[in-house]
Amino acid sequence: MLKDMYKQFAADPFPAEMEIAFRDAAGERIALSYHKVQFDIDGQQLGLRYGENPDQPASLYRLTNGNITLGDVQTVQPGLELSSRPELLQSGKHPSKINITDVDSALQILKYLSHAPACVIMKHNNPSGAAIGSSVEEAFTKALYADRIAAFGGAVAINRTLDKAAAEAIMQGYVEVVAAPEFADGVLEILSRRKNLRVLRIAAMDRLETLIGQPAIELRSLIDGGMVVQTGFQSSILSADDFLPAETSHKGAEYRVERQPTRQELDDMLFGWLVETGVTSNSVIYVKDGATVGIGTGEQDRVGVAEIARDKAYRKLADRYAFLEHGKPVFELSGQELQEVNQRVAAEHGGLKGAVMISDAFFPFRDGAEVGLREGVSAIVQPGGSLRDYEVIQAVNEYQAAMVFTGQRSFRH
Repeated sequence: MLKDMYKQFAADPFPAEMEIAFRDAAGERIALSYHKVQFDIDGQQLGLRYGENPDQPASLYRLTNGNITLGDVQTVQPGLELSSRPELLQSGKHPSKINITDVDSALQILKYLSHAPACVIMKHNNPSGAAIGSSVEEAFTKALYADRIAAFGGAVAINRTLDKAAAEAIMQGYVEVVAAPEFADGVLEILSRRKNLRVLRIAAMDRLETLIGQPAIELRSLIDGGMVVQTGFQSSILSADDFLPAETSHKGAEYRVERQPTRQELDDMLFGWLVETGVTSNSVIYVKDGATVGIGTGEQDRVGVAEIARDKAYRKLADRYAFLEHGKPVFELSGQELQEVNQRVAAEHGGLKGAVMISDAFFPFRDGAEVGLREGVSAIVQPGGSLRDYEVIQAVNEYQAAMVFTGQRSFRH
């Protein structure tokens, strides 16, 4: 049977040690050294369950010697072990490559959110929802209801000790991975109700922010065995004061956004930009009150991805109301119940009224920004730098919205 493919996986053929060596312009040899990570699973030492698919072997390696410089970048020092050496507290099924990389992608976002309890729910290397809150439970609940359906089978990463209230909330649905820096007394017993749940303790998570400004070296193999090497992305926007005014000149005329963002808008602008850095490009996301509202990922055109994120915001809000008020997903509603939910969602423009729109690259035309502005988006964050920035500024002013530039693109492939 097809489902048996998930029970049979290829043996791990990879060596215990790995080294990647370079030579600088002077001929000096520099190297990155790695050691294979294995988990104790019922007395057996096992590596990753499989790669992206059951018939793809994979191994996880941790950096053991990274005290080298490539170009102008010094690699992350060994010792701060996060996604490359999690402590597996509960497994059932031991982790696969996707479990590890989803958690790692969540950590890439969480490293910027240490100021508050934060939760990122990852699915296929993209957040289905991300949020900050006054408590771990609130952060998880906000992230969950940003897209309850997509969160099914996802990886939940939380940057504070997981308490009982949050654990009980997590157990109301189905996720494959829970990662946190620590677990309060009694929490592991709650999580053990689901035997195949992977529970990862990442003790160094409370030091995540120390990685800001310390990019890792990223390696990607090509089809012919070649390799692209780059430094990891680091946001140049770390506070609202780092945003740039949205202004430009065109044919001798000066253009600038007339309305300045409110304090709440600035908070959401910063939160949204930092979440956006962990979303696959082309991407546009909408956030409001410290939570994602709609996330559009991996599209080829900016108008299209803005529309996808908008449409998802409508659908996910409808599902949220259906589930909270009627105890079932929106696709199971009909008649008066469905009509009432749809009317409420339409009146609220899918939760986009007063939301912030974030784009990982500039808007080449005003039409992309107008997708959000027509829904009542009150502020926009984008890199700027388009030849038609003046057109986007004109659109923002027509809608009496606010906008800032980052001066930095955040493509993620």
